[in-house]
Amino acid sequence: MSLIKRSFSLSGHRTSVALEPEFWTMLTNIASGQSQTLAQLIAMVDASRNPDRPLASALRVLALEAALRMAGIKQAEQS
Repeated sequence: MSLIKRSFSLSGHRTSVALEPEFWTMLTNIASGQSQTLAQLIAMVDASRNPDRPLASALRVLALEAALRMAGIKQAEQS
């Protein structure tokens, strides 16, 4: 499956993120559920992520955590 690249302005800099279409769909749904734009959600994730974690990875984890919550699956504790 091909990646879809989207560009955003984060902290005054243009940044591109490439994700699979399914992740973009989930992130759009998360943003909508929080009455945010996709750009606002991505800016929030960018501001709160560990600098060692790439933005694309942080977004995938957010989407996965939301999908697990929707499925009623408990997440393992992080060490």
